Amino acid sequence: MAAGEEEGLAAEQAPAAEEPRSFKDLGVTDVLCEACDQLGWKVPTKIQIEAIPVALQGRDVIGLAETGSGKTGAFALPILQALLETPQRLFALVLTPTRELAFQISEQFEALGSSIGVQSTVIVGGIDTMSQSLALAKKPHVIIATPGRLVDHLENTKGFNLRALKFLVMDEADRILNMDFETEVDKILKVIPRDRKTFLFSATMTKKVQKLQRAALKNPVKCAVSSKYQTVEKLQQYYIFIPSKFKDSYLVYILNELAGNSFMIFCSTCNNTQRTALLLRNLGFTAIPLHGQMSQNKRLGSLNKFKAKARSILLATDVASRGLDIPHVDVVINFDIPTHSKDYIHRVGRTARAGRSGKSITFVTQYDVELFQRIEHLIGKKLPAFPMQEEEVMMLTERVAEAQRFARMELREQGEKKRSRNDDDDTEEAIGVRNKVAGGKKKKRKA
Repeated sequence: MAAGEEEGLAAEQAPAAEEPRSFKDLGVTDVLCEACDQLGWKVPTKIQIEAIPVALQGRDVIGLAETGSGKTGAFALPILQALLETPQRLFALVLTPTRELAFQISEQFEALGSSIGVQSTVIVGGIDTMSQSLALAKKPHVIIATPGRLVDHLENTKGFNLRALKFLVMDEADRILNMDFETEVDKILKVIPRDRKTFLFSATMTKKVQKLQRAALKNPVKCAVSSKYQTVEKLQQYYIFIPSKFKDSYLVYILNELAGNSFMIFCSTCNNTQRTALLLRNLGFTAIPLHGQMSQNKRLGSLNKFKAKARSILLATDVASRGLDIPHVDVVINFDIPTHSKDYIHRVGRTARAGRSGKSITFVTQYDVELFQRIEHLIGKKLPAFPMQEEEVMMLTERVAEAQRFARMELREQGEKKRSRNDDDDTEEAIGVRNKVAGGKKKKRKA
């Protein structure tokens, strides 16, 4: 990390104010209050109450808040208000760990800033570099980017620099660093002005995040909404203990039992996500996959179908477990138990958002006991078992076995299609990888 301001070590705690009732009470200007109203944001969330007044005073902010707590509003509103006071192009940069989160933040900036003509650009991998360079040439007010692709543009796009930048936001900073973007973040910090405002938002305060805080923030104010790991009170959490060979049958049983709800099912690998989606489709469920090997368009397509309720089951890897605000998930199923206990918090944070209730069910096989105990230890509670009728599950095994066979065949066919360079399958899994390989070859040729 670049050697940074030592005052950053002791972050000042924001004073606990009496809870204001509206965004106006927080000091947000009228035109932005109206935008909040149009978005249906009636009252500010806890993190917004703590962070917005401090940010409007021009201080650096460290926001510690769990997922689904309204963090985007907490940094977008002060940035837009500052932009209104001193209009300037290339005004703010928001760094995020995943593409989906970048698009989502962009949507909120566009919605909040629509009446004041704010332009934002999303700079992420998986999308044509040329069109991004053209968008950057138009000098938008706000850039929302993943670190890798942004560094790419800083190094290769003629005429693009961030020397006039006034605001830097690092959203989900713990995750940015966990995904090993440390060198990219260092490079970005070196080429942006030291005289800027910095907001660092993170669900967890890890050693890496503290190091980043020292390097990037000046005398920050800490706004912590929850310092210990918590899951929302209105979330009913269960586990089921099952033999791993009957996992698929138990999944089908639960989907039948809780029919009529919307589900988000987490799997540990792209392959298992795809396999389970095909299995469920063969059994007549409207399931749709979302994972890192799908092209960007397919990922957004999956997400939009689920958001529009055209599909009731979204199967995802952890790529999708954080930052995605999918408003209507009723049940989260941890089909594969998360290997990092903190990921459990983020996964189950997809349900019971914004005051609604929700359920989560974690599958625990004979191989997962230790991981499950770690999760219970982290959240500080013992989870109850989900009530089930074993005989009914066993009655499903024959149909499930048949569907498994079909799913395996389809997976094999998709693999062959990809090998024969025909990408009209349902996932386009190989495109991103192939582009990377092709890009690598082109670079070698140039060199």
